[in-house]
Amino acid sequence: AHPVIDNGPPKKNSGRGSGGGRGGGRNAEPPPMPMSSPLMGKKKKPFLGMAAPLGYVPGLGRGATGFTTRSDIGPARDANDPVDDRHAPPGQRTVGDKMKKNQEDDEEDLNDTNYDEFNGYAGSLFSSGPYEKDDEEADAIYAALDKRMDERRKERRELREKDEIEKYRMERPKIQQQFSDLKRKLSGMSDEEWLSIPEVGDARNKRQRNPRYEKLTPVPDSFFSKHLTTGDKHTTVDPLQGVSNLNLPGGLESPYPGGMTPGLMTPGTGELDMRKIGQARNTLMDMRLSQVSDSVSGQTVVDPKGYLTDLNSMIPTHGGDISDIKKARLLLKSVRETNPHHPPAWIASARLEEVTGKLQVARNLIMKGTEMCPKSEDVWLEAARLQPGDTAKAVVAQAVRHLPGSVRIYIRAAELETDVRAKKRVLRKALENVSKSVRLWKTAVELEEPEDARIMLSRASHTTLPSLWLALARLETYENARRVLNKARENIPTDRHIWITAAKLEEANGNTQMVEKIVDRAITSLGANGVEINREQWIQDAEECDKAGSVATCQAVIRAVIGIGIEEEDCKHTWMEDAESCVSHGALECARAIYAHALQMFPSKKSVWLRAAYFEKNHGTRESLEALLQRAVAHCPKAEVLWLMGAKSKWLAEDVPAARSILALAFQANPNSEEIWLAAVKLESENNEYERARRLLAKARSSAPTARVFMKSVKLEWVLGNIEAAHELCTEALKHYEDFPKLWMMRGQIEEQSEHNEKAREAYNQGLKKCPHSMSLWLLLSRLEERVGQLTRARSILEKSRLKNPQSPDLWLESVRLEFRAGLKNIANTLMAKALQECPNSGILWAEAVFLEARPQRKTKSVDALKKCEHDPHVLLAVAKLFWSERKITKAREWFLRTVKIEPDLGDAWALFYKFEMQHGTEEQQEEVRKRCENAEPRHGELWCAESKHVLYWQKKIGEILTQVASKIKNTF
Repeated sequence: AHPVIDNGPPKKNSGRGSGGGRGGGRNAEPPPMPMSSPLMGKKKKPFLGMAAPLGYVPGLGRGATGFTTRSDIGPARDANDPVDDRHAPPGQRTVGDKMKKNQEDDEEDLNDTNYDEFNGYAGSLFSSGPYEKDDEEADAIYAALDKRMDERRKERRELREKDEIEKYRMERPKIQQQFSDLKRKLSGMSDEEWLSIPEVGDARNKRQRNPRYEKLTPVPDSFFSKHLTTGDKHTTVDPLQGVSNLNLPGGLESPYPGGMTPGLMTPGTGELDMRKIGQARNTLMDMRLSQVSDSVSGQTVVDPKGYLTDLNSMIPTHGGDISDIKKARLLLKSVRETNPHHPPAWIASARLEEVTGKLQVARNLIMKGTEMCPKSEDVWLEAARLQPGDTAKAVVAQAVRHLPGSVRIYIRAAELETDVRAKKRVLRKALENVSKSVRLWKTAVELEEPEDARIMLSRASHTTLPSLWLALARLETYENARRVLNKARENIPTDRHIWITAAKLEEANGNTQMVEKIVDRAITSLGANGVEINREQWIQDAEECDKAGSVATCQAVIRAVIGIGIEEEDCKHTWMEDAESCVSHGALECARAIYAHALQMFPSKKSVWLRAAYFEKNHGTRESLEALLQRAVAHCPKAEVLWLMGAKSKWLAEDVPAARSILALAFQANPNSEEIWLAAVKLESENNEYERARRLLAKARSSAPTARVFMKSVKLEWVLGNIEAAHELCTEALKHYEDFPKLWMMRGQIEEQSEHNEKAREAYNQGLKKCPHSMSLWLLLSRLEERVGQLTRARSILEKSRLKNPQSPDLWLESVRLEFRAGLKNIANTLMAKALQECPNSGILWAEAVFLEARPQRKTKSVDALKKCEHDPHVLLAVAKLFWSERKITKAREWFLRTVKIEPDLGDAWALFYKFEMQHGTEEQQEEVRKRCENAEPRHGELWCAESKHVLYWQKKIGEILTQVASKIKNTF
């Protein structure tokens, strides 16, 4: 340890220094130099001078606590004085609203309704603590977990809620559903019954029926003048005011102006003249109106009579919140100041002020925008739009000086002119500066007369704009147009429209032989100049030529480009698609040209001939169809359908000998064809040549015996009334073709017609042994048993049929209808539920299920049916009938049209549609449905087949069957 040296107490220095005297410091030693500190050479700490971190309290780590002195808080204040943060924003004050809010937050709600067994009282335990980033992350994790758990149960919960809603609706239907059937009966009431209904009496009491309104009596001016000087405020008039103890007239005791002053002659200070107040009000209104008068012309801008009405019109129509407008205005101002050369900022600012009704502010803003963005076309156009007439012209003139090449500004300048000559002058000036603008030339030419337009376009011949050349060619004569187009081809060798226009010009003047050459030269020339031949564009040009009536040009273009860029194996498929596309666009000649080219390339393809034949049948004439079919059978003699189409076309034209000759040629090409034999039989039987038909059938049975030939033989004898011959033929046919169900059906129906029910039952049973999967045989046997009253046997037959043929909608449907016809609706509903479980996608079952429901539930059932069978014609037909029953005519017509479009072969849909139009449509609509049905030639449908296959109506045409089926339909739905 080092010894401690003590030198005694320190000497006290005087204020003059260590020398003691005045000159004591002169000979004194200089003060010693301080030694260099070891800290001086080190770098400064990086945290010095930086702001303290959030929540930092000095000395808190070592246990030091802060203290407050008077200098920190300032002098004492009164309790009502504001504190230092009186200028803080409203949400951060410690007095006033903030203090009240804190007091409200501190008061905890200890009500019993706010208590939970698990969480205690509502509210967070840590709501007073700071909400940090960790808390935010934890909340996000918990929210994600809750969402995941919710999604796992979502589907099950939604199904449960849906079932609960459906169950609730079934138990407690709406009042509208409960009374809908009663309201529907009102449609059948007569006017007398309606007028005989007594009026509903008013059940309210007399006081409610005759309310006594409060009566207000205006107070006279004398009352105000009388009480002017008094300080009392009376709401009622004193009833004793007119009573006086001094026998004076009533009212003299009440104070009057000047009555309390010593001199009664002093004029009253409270005198009130209502007439002068009215005059002053009128004078004030006159002054207000004169302030808004025009200082130049002296006319009033505001109509005095409609002053208040005009004030209403000044209300801004933007419909937005004022605070939103202020925010938008502030934001746009910031954008303008940040980037003053940004045109959209000025345009948006001006439009905002325009919407809020401040038109002058908008004009000022947009003019300032033109100064900041003089090269912006949009800013100048917006300025011209906002300014009134003459000012807008000046703005446009200024814009032209800054943007001499802007087409839109020149167009706007022309629109601002009201005189046609001024418009022409503006556009000609524009063409001097912008000579290559098609829009300017087009606008200028439209204002000119034809001769002047031709001169103008001839001046534009030095340009490279194809549209100007084509416009000039349209205005010229034939010879001049040819020269113009030749010159255009020299100047613009890469434009195809010039060549197509030249071809159309030659066709229009009768030179059809030149059309093909011009199109071929066009393809060659454009290819030589490096132009890609786009097949799709050329086909579009051909469609335009077709619509313009240039058939030869259209066909030439199709022939020239149809094979470009297609592989050989894809040609047929691609060309058929092109033809269908042209048909859908209405370009029939293009489609005809494509089919002609395809037939030329594939002359032995039966499918191409068939497509072309159907095209001619739908869109062509009978002559074109027959000519095509003659060529078709020459190239495809084995195609039976082509022979039959040709024969049918001749038969429909009532040319029976020609049809016979076509069928004779078909026999030569196809000697043992069943289709041709039956077509010949039908031709003869339809024309009442029954003996020839019998001979043909006998020859067919000997040379080409088939089940269909025997069936047609039986059918012919049956419809002609030869029951014995039909029975014998049927027996003979069943020896050879016992597995053909239609022969068993015909045998049973012949026995039923003869009222031999036992033989009919035996025929059906024998047929079912041979053909157990024939639905029609099961249905015929069941209906026979039902007709004879054996309901139980019919039910068992259908159950047996469903066991042998599971998932058969027709059998389920017949079972449901059997119970419904027997009056057992509950059993029918149960069977329908089972049927829909076994066949959930059957349209006929869903269609029947819709009308098994009560009227209020039918709409819901139809929605379910559409979900399961969206494109099924039976479901669509059921929806159409549903709208029809609800008298929604337009919707019903739309759904009928949709049904016949999806399935034109369904005869029931056509019959119901025709019945609907008979009740709610015009004669034109009825005729249209009839024609469309005849063209569609429907063959299926329950109601339709019941009439069309009846032995008594075998010779009826489609239109007659349609009328008959529609007449038998009753609106039972």
